[in-house]
Amino acid sequence: MTSTDDDAVLLRRDGRAGRITLNRPRAINALTHDMVRRVDAALTAWEHDDAVATVVIDGAGGRGLCAGGDIRLIHDDARAGGGAGATRAFWRDEYRLNARIAAFPKPYVALMDGLVMGGGVGVSAHGGVRIVTERSAIAMPETGIGFAPDVGGTYLLSRAPGELGTHLALTTARLDAGDAVRSGFADHFVPRARLADFAAALADTDPAEAVRAHAAPAPPGALAPHQEWIDHCYAAGSVEEILARLRDSGVPEAKEAAEAMATKSPTALKVTLAALRRARRLSTLGEVLNQEYRVSCASLADADLVEGIRAQVVDKDRRPRWSPSTLAEVSEADVTRHFAPLGGAELGLV
Repeated sequence: MTSTDDDAVLLRRDGRAGRITLNRPRAINALTHDMVRRVDAALTAWEHDDAVATVVIDGAGGRGLCAGGDIRLIHDDARAGGGAGATRAFWRDEYRLNARIAAFPKPYVALMDGLVMGGGVGVSAHGGVRIVTERSAIAMPETGIGFAPDVGGTYLLSRAPGELGTHLALTTARLDAGDAVRSGFADHFVPRARLADFAAALADTDPAEAVRAHAAPAPPGALAPHQEWIDHCYAAGSVEEILARLRDSGVPEAKEAAEAMATKSPTALKVTLAALRRARRLSTLGEVLNQEYRVSCASLADADLVEGIRAQVVDKDRRPRWSPSTLAEVSEADVTRHFAPLGGAELGLV
């Protein structure tokens, strides 16, 4: 299956199910602004169509549902200056879509098979019926590109058990199927061998009945045995103290986590920790998305966002030159400016 600008989102009716297929397989279905608009338009049409009882979203190509947003566009827009208006507009529509999915009045079934990252989490993990398979690998990789988790990611991460969400956000570690269910990113495990039958059943079957027929107990998560040291180390009040606890823990996996964090943007690490702690005090997804929009817009002025995307996606040398290059050089003012009100440009969700 190939895609062009005209068919990057495939829409069809399958019995009483409205089917959305993200169709940029060469980019693992990374979201463009036009794709966000098309998904939103489909939800508008199907919300008011009595013939549609369920909405189902999946990804073409077999590699994953969605690997995130089109960060090359963000890179080019930020480099061009002028306030990166195209990126701000993209985020505005994307975050509003995330909120809409969470509040959608009909069952919204996300087939989270394969890779689900960043923006892919936003169009799936806020749905009402979230399905993972043994191939699922779910992550919020933003600190690796000089950014902070968005698309409602800090809402989900801040509500994961203990400090698991902090670990995931700061290290960009991936969730397998078992951990995704345990941490609140997914609801049900359907073995991939049954996934096609499960999806077909949604044409004329209520999702709850389809789950009963096809789901199985989720396998144990790889991170579950590590909850104790994760909770202890990441409960610290600063990124510096978290790193110290990880390195002093005597646990090999904790030291590996510290090594992973050491490669991330120092600014992004500190902003992300602040965003997670603030998100815990916010009541609704809409409030957290409002905060994320402030953080994202402020990040357009960070050299690390352009540099991180350059190193990971554009040049692919995997050698970002962060500025500031150390945690000690990132001041409290550097962090707090990311949360400053935007005045008339606020996202404005409730």
